[in-house]
Amino acid sequence: MTLARFLSGISDRAARRPVLALALALSVGIGCAVAALGLHPSAATDTFVGRSNSTFKSTQRFYRNFGEEPIAVLVKGDLQQLLLSSDLERLVGLEGCLSGNVPTKALAVEGGAQGPCGKLARSKTVKVVLGPGTFINEAAEVINAQLASQRSQAAAAASEARKVFTQQALAHHRSTAEAHQLGEEASKITIARFAEGVTMLALQYGLNSPPSLTNPNFITRVVFDSTKPAGTPKEHFAYLFPSRDSALISVRLKDGLSESKRAETISLIASALKMPQWHLQHGGRYLLTGEPVIVSQLAGSITRSLKLLLIAVVLVMALALALIFWGRPRLLPLGIALLAAALTFGLLALLGASLTVASIAVLPILIGLAVDYTIQFQSRVGEALEDASSTPLQAVRSAVLAGVPAIATAAVASAAAMLVLLLSPVPMVRGFAGLLVAGIAIALLCALSAGSAVLVLSARRRAGSIPAGTQATRAWRLDGPLAEAWRGARELLSDNPLNRYVNRVALMGAARNPGRVLLIGTALAAIGWGLDTQTKVQTDITKLVPQNLSSLRALNELERASGVGGEIDLMISGRDLAKPAVISWMSSYQQSVLKHFHYSSARGCGRAELCPAFSLPDLLGSATASSVTNAPETSLGSNGSGGTAAHATTKSNGASAAAGAHPASLTPAEIRALLATIPSYFSQDVITANRRFATLAFGIRLMPLSEQQHVIEAMRSVLHPPAGVSAQLVGLPVLAAQSEAQIASVPQRLLSLLAGLAAVALVLLAAFRGDRTRVLAAMLPVALASGWSALVLFAVRVPLNPMSVTLGALVIAISTEFSVLLCERHRQERLAGHSSMQALRRSYQRTGRAVVASGITAIAGFGVLALSDIRMLRDFGLLTLIDLSVSLIGVLVVLPSVLELAERGDLERPLRSLAQAFSRPRTRVAGPGSGRAPHEPA
Repeated sequence: MTLARFLSGISDRAARRPVLALALALSVGIGCAVAALGLHPSAATDTFVGRSNSTFKSTQRFYRNFGEEPIAVLVKGDLQQLLLSSDLERLVGLEGCLSGNVPTKALAVEGGAQGPCGKLARSKTVKVVLGPGTFINEAAEVINAQLASQRSQAAAAASEARKVFTQQALAHHRSTAEAHQLGEEASKITIARFAEGVTMLALQYGLNSPPSLTNPNFITRVVFDSTKPAGTPKEHFAYLFPSRDSALISVRLKDGLSESKRAETISLIASALKMPQWHLQHGGRYLLTGEPVIVSQLAGSITRSLKLLLIAVVLVMALALALIFWGRPRLLPLGIALLAAALTFGLLALLGASLTVASIAVLPILIGLAVDYTIQFQSRVGEALEDASSTPLQAVRSAVLAGVPAIATAAVASAAAMLVLLLSPVPMVRGFAGLLVAGIAIALLCALSAGSAVLVLSARRRAGSIPAGTQATRAWRLDGPLAEAWRGARELLSDNPLNRYVNRVALMGAARNPGRVLLIGTALAAIGWGLDTQTKVQTDITKLVPQNLSSLRALNELERASGVGGEIDLMISGRDLAKPAVISWMSSYQQSVLKHFHYSSARGCGRAELCPAFSLPDLLGSATASSVTNAPETSLGSNGSGGTAAHATTKSNGASAAAGAHPASLTPAEIRALLATIPSYFSQDVITANRRFATLAFGIRLMPLSEQQHVIEAMRSVLHPPAGVSAQLVGLPVLAAQSEAQIASVPQRLLSLLAGLAAVALVLLAAFRGDRTRVLAAMLPVALASGWSALVLFAVRVPLNPMSVTLGALVIAISTEFSVLLCERHRQERLAGHSSMQALRRSYQRTGRAVVASGITAIAGFGVLALSDIRMLRDFGLLTLIDLSVSLIGVLVVLPSVLELAERGDLERPLRSLAQAFSRPRTRVAGPGSGRAPHEPA
């Protein structure tokens, strides 16, 4: 009652100063609408999993050390023509541009300071770029550098040999000339041995010139598998060369970028790919994809689609109101709904929040509820104005007195049903619930404040305060055949077979057989509750987003080329990971997981669910790798770009024996020596400089999140790191799969349903002062409607998705709205002295008519969403349309039966019998020798 008095005071003040109230509402609404236009969509990881979640914390730590989810640039084209031509230099230049490492002197010819390369260099948003051009270039430079180092060492050794042999010859009393001659011969022998080693290495690799980007023999031996058809890349390089006709550039952005900065960087990368400097000359092309790109494009697509859909929703709801709503002005509910939406989303913008997919889904729901509140209030005012002696102000006060308590109770109960979603472990769902509850409060305030002001001004105008015969007024009137068609359409909607059938079944059936109607309704609801556990949840993001996204098409091409569409990372942490035991465990874990998911190097990724990606074991070399001189093909390019650099440099640093050894046989010093020889450009992608964090990466096929969760659980089940080392699966795929498991959980959905019903019951108990009959009468149709909705959803076979999976709470909220308003109107009519049947008829003629008007208007709005090209929105709109229709028709049909049983006192009888059965003392038949009579209480 305190809330009702507060709302009554707001309505009364607005009605006494309507112009001021309306001007204030419009000015604030316009300001909030402008602020709402600045909202940006967000798909950040903290919208899927809470910041306190251990997986989220580990993922953030991984991002800080190794960068965010990779952006993929798929290079389509014949691999031999791509790598054995001048196109390779273009790849090197492109990768330097994307990494922001363009030399100042070269910037002028690569787009200038204001071009994509210059902006990427200034923004410093890219952490690392790993691509085929940089890989081959770095390998060639490292090998040449090490050869130069060895040449320098050979020269030093030759000089030392000359000196030693000269001194020894002099010590043996040789002449000075002879001693110098012996020294020169020793020097030449040393140089000859070095030259012989280099010659043997060149012969083994077919090199007739130093390794470089223009040396086809070097590139061929490093990249291509000589045991397979020409042009087939080595399986070990699948993360760089997925197939014979594709290469892959991986770009990781720095951690902590804002949504706008991330989107800007992705846009710059896309622009760089279009620069003429990097156009491939042999028919190749670039395709931009990866999860960050898909999320960015999806956000933009949803924003554009929602703008068009919002316009369509407004037009359709305006048409529906004009046809079925008899109040004046007819479009007031829609205007109030738009005001409430502007205020709600403007408040969201002022709080510095972003739009998530779930918060976008609040918009049509909020508009539907705001329309309902306004129609109910406007209908009450219209009833009061039927009394010719009532002034507009008195009519508003009368409507507030008669209708606001019921409207406020229904709104609070609906909000309580939605508040249950705040218990969800998924932040996106909690944000949906919080925003919708705030929107409900704002919508109710708008309906009673701005709505009161408009209704008073409109009533004064119709009463003659404002001349009604002006040209402006006549301009809106319809004449001739159009007017007749309009009136015919309205009559058809208000009096059609469906309406007559619902009225006949609801009113006449309730009066004659209320128990039978309720029994049938309960049976159908029970079937629906049982089948709800079988309703599928669609979580394959590739099927929920617009199929015309360029990044999605590129992702499908990437999966066809490489067998993978995403990446799961295992982050390993410890005080010092440069230990043989740690490296050995990482290698064995990688091999066992890949074997479990049917990967083999012989057949590649194929149909395997997981494939190897660039990781620390690859950087150090495989267990079968041998030294440079003994196994040239393996040592030069068997395990990744880092392996190439490592094996090419071990001859000069004393670690040649370590180059081909099993990781377990290496000493910590040898491992550190290997890591020290690898360029930081490569090593930073798999191990930090302080050796405390490393990563194992696995490529994963595109699959529904439920299947992805099974893969992750299997990977965790065999995750047993050595003592002092911790390991966690991290990344967006892991977070998304975990979020899906929480959203689609059947127990979680059932718990939310029961909690929603309990929350509504508690609100109604408080509002109805503990009157259990009133509470039960209002609650029973709500509970049954949830079952009917589940039954219809199962029958139409439309799967739930991350947006529509929360519709259980929405069904409760909307059904509560309908049920409470009709129940309270029936109670008022009974208190006015009408019989039960008369009260039902009057309730349905007045409040019921308004309920139908608001319900059909909301259904029409959601019907527009069902036409969206975004399947996630389309399914959400279709399912919400079904839920609203089932809730509206179900409540209208069953509620009279419930009220009739309540009138007879039969509604609580089953509950009382059940309570007595549980409270009755237990009895048993005494056995022989018990000392009790046969029927004596035990």
